[in-house]
Amino acid sequence: MGKEVNGVSRSRFEMFSNNDEAVINKKLPKELLLRIFSFLDVVTLCRCAQVSRSWNLLALDGSNWQRIDLFDFQRDIEGRVVENISKRCGGFLRKLSLRGCLGVGDSALRTFSQNCRNIELLSLNGCTKITDSTCNSLSKFCPKLKHLDLASCTSITNLSLKALSEGCPLLEQLNISWCDQVTKDGIQALVRCCPGLKGLFLKGCTQLEDEALQHIGAHCPELVTLNLQTCSQITDEGLITICRGCHRLQSLCVSGCANITDAILNALGQNCPRLRILEVARCSQLTDVGFTSLARNCHELEKMDLEECVQITDGTLIQLSIHCPRLQVLSLSHCELITDDGIRQLGSGPCAHDRLEVIELDNCPLITDASLEHLKTCHSLDRIELYDCQQITRAGIKRLRTHLPNIKVHAYFAPVTPPPSVGGSRQRFCRCCILL
Repeated sequence: MGKEVNGVSRSRFEMFSNNDEAVINKKLPKELLLRIFSFLDVVTLCRCAQVSRSWNLLALDGSNWQRIDLFDFQRDIEGRVVENISKRCGGFLRKLSLRGCLGVGDSALRTFSQNCRNIELLSLNGCTKITDSTCNSLSKFCPKLKHLDLASCTSITNLSLKALSEGCPLLEQLNISWCDQVTKDGIQALVRCCPGLKGLFLKGCTQLEDEALQHIGAHCPELVTLNLQTCSQITDEGLITICRGCHRLQSLCVSGCANITDAILNALGQNCPRLRILEVARCSQLTDVGFTSLARNCHELEKMDLEECVQITDGTLIQLSIHCPRLQVLSLSHCELITDDGIRQLGSGPCAHDRLEVIELDNCPLITDASLEHLKTCHSLDRIELYDCQQITRAGIKRLRTHLPNIKVHAYFAPVTPPPSVGGSRQRFCRCCILL
């Protein structure tokens, strides 16, 4: 070992010193160093770029910047940073996330589009400054684009979808959630020219009606994921068209679409046997009849959100327990007709022993400690929600934990309000609820 320099042995100091003739640069060929650098994240690459001139060149080589996500690094960037990144990376860049970068606008993304023509995945989620101009730039210069996230970019209109349809025919996944200016015309233009679409996220696109869904059903046979949460104008008519045209559908969210009925559950059962995720929260017209049809035909269901499906009873749980052996996550919050017997059926079903991970029973007033007894053999159960289940006790939860010691139980118990005080002393108030 050589002498120490500031607590570091001379040999190690020389290896990593600010010297292009350092040992590591002499011993390892640049190709190997470049390969090592390719495994580093953004922050580490920037630090390495400050070590020496040779490492600066290696760290900032475009081949090391094929995938960039600035969300966990720095979100207050300005447009010029994006322009510099695009000039540095050029054709190497394949994936870029600018999620939450509020300062990035159309001008910077035009420069980016011109320089990074091989981009395949781009997230502009929450970049509220961008407009249709950005989509025009992407259309002109980025024909390989496959995944585009424009969620919460509220200035986006039908013009963006028409531009993307003309210049990005390989598009597979598009998120325009909360872009509430989009209508059926934009959807029609998009799907006619992008037949390979597999994922469409249209949450909060409140102007969409059944006609938009009919275009999707007619032109998107590869569709796997569709999110229509809070698209309140859609009805069974449009969704049935989706089911008949999109037989590969695996994930459907129609939470908050209050107009749908059991007809959509029947259509899913008849046409979409690969369905794995169904979210129908606040769809209060759905009943046991529809879920029976669904369960008997869709045996691959893994996640179901039935919150506030207020008409369902234990009959739905019986069918799920028999026909859906892969069920992992089930929300029954505010399903006030569910009883201990339904949970007993579920707990004895094929999914219970090894699959069921989460069950939510908030505001199910008929649920008692007996339900917890029925769930104690669910060895994969990781979390249970019990808020406002008035008949659940601490003792029942304690017994459950003796069988499932690692389970997360979310519940609370409101203390009994004390009687009015006697003798004119100050009124006493009950304490806050106790969170488990």
